[in-house]
Amino acid sequence: MADNSNADLVVAFSTASSPEEARRIANALVTEQLAACVQIVDNIHSTYRWQGGIRSAAESLLLLKTRGDLLPLIESRLGELHSYELPELVAVPIGQGARPYLDWLLASTRLNDR
Repeated sequence: MADNSNADLVVAFSTASSPEEARRIANALVTEQLAACVQIVDNIHSTYRWQGGIRSAAESLLLLKTRGDLLPLIESRLGELHSYELPELVAVPIGQGARPYLDWLLASTRLNDR
């Protein structure tokens, strides 16, 4: 594993209300080169506080491999594509990884100025 000094690479997390919505969002983000890859984990269960109450829902988890500088564009697209009033988008930096994989991730995402 090579050290990735480019802290611009991130794994971002979001959720969707259904597997179909997750796949639609994933396809759009990869097609638009906002993410190199989006993995979907179906059948998760979320418990959360919303509008003064405790809620619970079945969801699909999206794991987006992308560049940190694309997060504002991803946030905007999630707002357009998502059924939720407030779509989740949180990200953690990729500190280390296999150099060929990280190079692929960089090559598979667009530069923010394109």
